[in-house]
Amino acid sequence: MTLPLRPVSTVGALADALRGRVLSGEIAPGTPLPEQEIAASYGVARPTVREALATLVHEGLLRRERNRSAYVPEVTIADLDDLMYVRRPLEDLMAQAVCGQRVPGAEAALHRLAALPATAPWSDTVAEHMALHQALIEAAGSPRLERLYGTLAAETRLGLVRLRAVYQDRDVLVREHRELLDAIAEGPEEAARAAVTAHLAHSWGSEDHS
Repeated sequence: MTLPLRPVSTVGALADALRGRVLSGEIAPGTPLPEQEIAASYGVARPTVREALATLVHEGLLRRERNRSAYVPEVTIADLDDLMYVRRPLEDLMAQAVCGQRVPGAEAALHRLAALPATAPWSDTVAEHMALHQALIEAAGSPRLERLYGTLAAETRLGLVRLRAVYQDRDVLVREHRELLDAIAEGPEEAARAAVTAHLAHSWGSEDHS
């Protein structure tokens, strides 16, 4: 039986619009997001804005402090270094578990990434990049690994915004992830683990010099 799709609520549509602007880097870190200004810009009521901002705060894409408008948190180089410090062992566990397999979800995400038009916002690249790595983690078959990885999702997505300048040519990003998926699928295990480590070190380490 086919179930009808629920229409996107105004809150959901506004959250989607703001999320896209954050993940495309249009809204820079530290920029305040006053409810009144957003309400006027999008022609919605302030309670709608409040709910949409609360959604993004819950996702970790915005931060809100007492007596201050919500804002995009800054992800520093030190933050990225620490993020990689935690991500590396998690992705290493993934490489050990998934080695020798083609992961359909990751392959599909890479296909969508490669098919993005040149004019697509960076937020679309972030979404497919995240979908690819999430599919690999899920393929490991460990709910606890998924939960641990999920706690890093917001910081990872914000960190990917910083990589926009590094990957101005999306074909480079596609090629690197094609090589990563091939290394995981073809093995052996040590080669797959080394490929994952090198991928993280190159992708995120290159940002230091951009």
